[in-house]
Amino acid sequence: MELLADQGSVFIILACIFGAFMAWGIGANDVANAMGTSVGSKAITIKQAVLIAIIFEFAGAFFAGGEVTATIRKGIIDPSYIASTPELLVFGMLASLLAAGTWLLIASYRGWPVSTTHSIVGAIVGFAAVGISMDAVNWGKVGSIAASWLVSPAVAGSISFVLYKTVQHWIHDTQDPFTQSKRLVPLYILLVGFVISMVTLTKGLKHLGLNISYQDALWMAAIAGLIIMAIGSFFVQRVHADPEVSEDVHLANVEKVFSILMIFTACAMAFAHGSNDVANAIGPVAAIVSVVEHGGEIAAKSALPLWILLVGAVGIVVGLMTFGHRVIATVGSGITELTPSRGFAATLAAATTVVVASGTGLPISTTHVLVGAILGVGLAMGSDSLNLKKIGSIFVSWIVTLPAGAALAVLFFYLFKAIWL
Repeated sequence: MELLADQGSVFIILACIFGAFMAWGIGANDVANAMGTSVGSKAITIKQAVLIAIIFEFAGAFFAGGEVTATIRKGIIDPSYIASTPELLVFGMLASLLAAGTWLLIASYRGWPVSTTHSIVGAIVGFAAVGISMDAVNWGKVGSIAASWLVSPAVAGSISFVLYKTVQHWIHDTQDPFTQSKRLVPLYILLVGFVISMVTLTKGLKHLGLNISYQDALWMAAIAGLIIMAIGSFFVQRVHADPEVSEDVHLANVEKVFSILMIFTACAMAFAHGSNDVANAIGPVAAIVSVVEHGGEIAAKSALPLWILLVGAVGIVVGLMTFGHRVIATVGSGITELTPSRGFAATLAAATTVVVASGTGLPISTTHVLVGAILGVGLAMGSDSLNLKKIGSIFVSWIVTLPAGAALAVLFFYLFKAIWL
């Protein structure tokens, strides 16, 4: 207790630095997932992706990132085990932020799209199991998170497979694909608007204190989808076919229509992602600030000052601007070659999976979902279109993420204990 009183300001400053580092890692790795399909399909450029992310990721993180956050992320630790020694929670959360940030730095440098949620979860499990007690960890919760590794990519892959098959059947394989695409893409825009609005209403705004029921979210998302469809239809009708392009070869004019759709999905996914995943960086920061300011008392929930949200929001944008291009290259073109119509199928499948998971309470990783969705599109085109070597390295990085985060967190936890205790 005395340590927290004497060194409280030091711990808060370190929490902000490490939280910004973790947010940087989210921007470098996770934001690339939201943007990878749009950039890989050449619907937008890297510079446009960064601009969209600066506006929409920042807006999502800052305005909808939450006023209240769980002190112990995802209910992984039993607070009763550290009630008498709250400084261990402070050391553990500092170690978790630094460990997860370090792993995301390594993964981003290698171009691996890994889960930021699993990075921080692995780190918290590591310090709690080794530094406090094996019994302090809610292993059932950890097990359900691990199970989502298999479930969520499979669900997203199945949806994207079916979606892309509908695009092939209803548009690509018709006598006049361009005219057909202009007729049907507004309906796809309605679907995108509805699903992304559902992501935002059920997952993105849950921290704001807006108690929107799943039923209310359905009709609100339907209205939003109609509005977005009206805007999208305006731009779709302005797309004109290039008479020099042979439609028999690569359907380039159709992809011009789908490029309009991909811009909508990029903006909306960036907002939903920023509002949800900023918690991975600022949750532990809020926990440390709460414990220090309340003299060691560990609350189940803690108010989240706006300046902490600002730290997370800025960190995310800087991460994308500096290292994001590496993971964007993997997601956008490393797994399979994407076009705007293929990217649309993958993005919408990923978003749909997130919505279903939000409604059922299944813990999932947006990274795993999107990679699974891209795999589904690749399978729809034929297994020969998949880069199996790249997919193998991604799967290995997924498996390594939890233990890597845990090992680094244990190392940093004992380092902080040695310095202060």
